[in-house]
Amino acid sequence: RSAILFMALGSASVSVSAFAPINAASARSLLSTTTLHQSMSTDDIPSDYQADDLSSGDQAVVVDEDEDDERIREELKKELLLMASTTDRGEFARDEEKQLIVELVTELEALNPTPEPATDCRGEWDLCISSTQLFRSSPFFQSLRALAGEENKAMAENGFDLHEKATSTGQIGRVRQTITNDELISEVDLSVGVLPGIPVRVKGTVVTTASLKVLPPEEWDIRVKGTSVKGSNVPFLDQMLDDMDLELPVGGVYEQLLGKNPTSVLRTFYVDESIRITRDCDDNFYVFTRM
Repeated sequence: RSAILFMALGSASVSVSAFAPINAASARSLLSTTTLHQSMSTDDIPSDYQADDLSSGDQAVVVDEDEDDERIREELKKELLLMASTTDRGEFARDEEKQLIVELVTELEALNPTPEPATDCRGEWDLCISSTQLFRSSPFFQSLRALAGEENKAMAENGFDLHEKATSTGQIGRVRQTITNDELISEVDLSVGVLPGIPVRVKGTVVTTASLKVLPPEEWDIRVKGTSVKGSNVPFLDQMLDDMDLELPVGGVYEQLLGKNPTSVLRTFYVDESIRITRDCDDNFYVFTRM
């Protein structure tokens, strides 16, 4: 039944791995002589790597209390944001750039300054780079992945891939999250072509809400509540959607058909005043900047 509901509710996924953490000393040595981008040698970077080779496994929160590492963190963040801008949030990164992004993320996680990252994420965040499809940061797609479970992971990945191909004529704009003590609100700006070759695009923001339970130091348990569309550029449609307050009660659908709402687990291994790094159950990472 779960497999049927998964296929009915959505589409979905490519699982791009995330990767083994390194220690603070390694991060310091990499910055000792020059910038990260300049110091990386493409001769040492595999042109093709397997997820199992780089999986972080049972990763735990690392707390770096060395005040001298603040400069290193700032340099790493600058380099990561540069990569985000030059690769369109990682979507067009070459193999060597993907590997560099992985190094930057794992180095930052090794220099995390916050003892309980999961409890210090309240506020508004903007997705700047990811190791997988940007839409998978939404609780809606996270719930589909949780619904599939490990036994149907391949089906989930294939579904996410099909979803990406089906919406290839569209464009994902800003991806934002608002975090409160008990709720996660995801907003994904979309622009979709009506028909190939016709210069008319439908725009809107997909808003998904989810309940959030914080389990320190790094874990969130989230359950999707509902999904709606706001800000459509179609005449009269935007006003109608606002007036009718239409929302697909995804959580209610799960409860009615399955008797339970699947729980998605997200883990945050780095957060400071400007950057948050969160991983999903497949160790894909999502890097957010504080708005």
